[in-house]
Amino acid sequence: MARVALFGGSFNPPHVAHQMVGLYVLETQAVDELWFVPTFAHPFGKSLVSYEHRVAMCELAAAALGPRARVSQAEAELAARPGFVTSHTVDLVDLVIDQGHAPRLVIGADILREAARWHRWDDVVAGAPLIVVGRGGHAPPPGGAGAARVTMPEISATHVRDLLARGDSGAAGLVPRDVLRYIAEHHLYQP
Repeated sequence: MARVALFGGSFNPPHVAHQMVGLYVLETQAVDELWFVPTFAHPFGKSLVSYEHRVAMCELAAAALGPRARVSQAEAELAARPGFVTSHTVDLVDLVIDQGHAPRLVIGADILREAARWHRWDDVVAGAPLIVVGRGGHAPPPGGAGAARVTMPEISATHVRDLLARGDSGAAGLVPRDVLRYIAEHHLYQP
C-alpha cells in the first residue's frame, strides 16, 4: 500500500510554488509519492484552459521532482463515470483508497477557511489526513496533525496568467522553464 500525498488544484498554470510544495512534502512528510491531481472541471465554476493542457503542464512540473512525483488523471476517471455532475475531493479520496493506497491531502492554509464550502469535508479529512502548507499571506496553523512548518512564497496562478496575457517577462521567474515553453508553444493565456 503506497502512502500517497494528493496535491490537487486547477494548476492553471502550475508554477514554481507548486513545485516547492511538492518537494517539501516529499522530503518532510511520511509519504511514498506525491500526485499532482489537476481538477477536471473547477467545482466553483472558474474558467480553465483545457484539462489536457493542464495535465501536460503538470507532467513537466512534476518531472523536475523525480520519480516520486507524478500526475494523476483520477479526475478524468471520475468525470467519465455515468451520472457525473461535478467532482468532489471526497470522490477522489474514495477512489484512491479503493485502489489500495493510503492518501494524505495537501492543501494550502488558505483552504482551511473554505472548508465549510467543501462537500463532506469531515469525510475528506477522515479518509485523507491533511498536510497543511502555509501560503503567502496565510501562515500554517500552529502545531496539530498535518501542519507543515513552512510558508511558501506568495505566487498565484491568477497573477501568472495576468503577466502572460500582458506579455510580461516577469512570468519567467514564477513558472518552470519547461512549462513556460509549453505555454508559449500552445499560445495559452493570451488575450
